[in-house]
Amino acid sequence: MTAWTSAPRFSRRTGLLALAGVLVLSGCSNTPAVPTPTVSPTGAIRDQLQAAISTIAAGHDKLGVAVRDLRSGASWNFRGDVASQSASMAKPMIVSMALRKARADKLQQPLPPEQATQATKAITNSDNDSADALWAWAGGRPAYDELAEALGLANTHSAAEKDFWSWTWTTPEDQLSFLQQLVTGDTTALTEAERSYLLGLMGQVQDDQTWGVGAPKSGTVKVALKNGWVQFQSTDNLWAVNSIGHVSGDGRDYLLTIMGRFSTFDEGRAYCNAIGDWVFRILGSGELT
Repeated sequence: MTAWTSAPRFSRRTGLLALAGVLVLSGCSNTPAVPTPTVSPTGAIRDQLQAAISTIAAGHDKLGVAVRDLRSGASWNFRGDVASQSASMAKPMIVSMALRKARADKLQQPLPPEQATQATKAITNSDNDSADALWAWAGGRPAYDELAEALGLANTHSAAEKDFWSWTWTTPEDQLSFLQQLVTGDTTALTEAERSYLLGLMGQVQDDQTWGVGAPKSGTVKVALKNGWVQFQSTDNLWAVNSIGHVSGDGRDYLLTIMGRFSTFDEGRAYCNAIGDWVFRILGSGELT
């Protein structure tokens, strides 16, 4: 598996232009074309999501999306059971592992200084060395699987072929459940202080990594998120490009998870941005029921 670096800076303007069924974003002349509705969907919010996301995902059978509207408590998914490797999307789980270890070992709360620095770097700028160190300190594969079980994530597990966090497997629906437990506190796996600590870090992700779920981020919209992207050259040579997060403000309060495999990172990011924008637009017009 190759090493990966932070995504290049992405310039975005408010809204999006749908011309001849192709997404066009300003400042991104080399952005891959993404199928998207030429007109906004109508009808119930659930139907609008189905129309928009099924259009965007046409031809991509390894792309899954899951949404939960926290205003109504209702959920919707498009291939929410599609399984793929986590890449850096695993880093909130790694920090959760570390928080649990610090509590169990009665260490400085929420984390000792060295691990606190590693957690900040791992989440806010997706630093892989920090994630490596924290993964090892927190217990690696056994601790990851133990946390997944404690969170009730039936399809989230470490990889049998490699003891490495990037190779961990999960699904959009499992990540949606993880997010809900983080945001609402509907879990005994993490304390309120631990959840608040992790969500605080996810709300400070550097600007060039706030694509996907974070595409609508603005002065009135807050996003706590983590993205992941890596090319698996030793298997299918495709890029796993994922985005999870909580979007709140401007009349919205929802969780969104996007997971897919793509030919290039740029393609994956463009698809995640398109989905993030359309979910933001649709949930701004009403509640999912």
